[in-house]
Amino acid sequence: MSSQPLFAGLVIDELGNPAETGFIGSEPCYVINDAGFKHHIPAEQIDRAVLSQMAEMMKGSEDFISEQTAKMLGQEDPFSKAIIEQQLKNIDKQFDTLMQTGIPEDMRAYLGMMGFKVVVNYHGEVVRVEQPGSAGSGEEGE
Repeated sequence: MSSQPLFAGLVIDELGNPAETGFIGSEPCYVINDAGFKHHIPAEQIDRAVLSQMAEMMKGSEDFISEQTAKMLGQEDPFSKAIIEQQLKNIDKQFDTLMQTGIPEDMRAYLGMMGFKVVVNYHGEVVRVEQPGSAGSGEEGE
């Protein structure tokens, strides 16, 4: 369990209102205001749904993503590319680490400036993830 919501400041309700963050005991939550009634949604529920959507979008493109990442890092040798590709194939383990460490505040601010938003309903279900450069968005319901 993380100590704070991963996407704090980037989660909004279906009407475009930003979700607050809070805690129930020591569990971080997103707080969705429903005409004065505040729904406390466990952050891990929303965070994992968003990370799962991101992983799904990357599936099948690991080769291309690793090649471009290696290029950006100036590490275009086959070994670096292979390491990056392997990390992408085991992305679930990377997400577990991310859940523990969190996303730095400046990175969240950058994501927000680029138009990244997570739209949730009052039940805490991810309706869609708006990503910069993303043509479509998925529907996540349970």
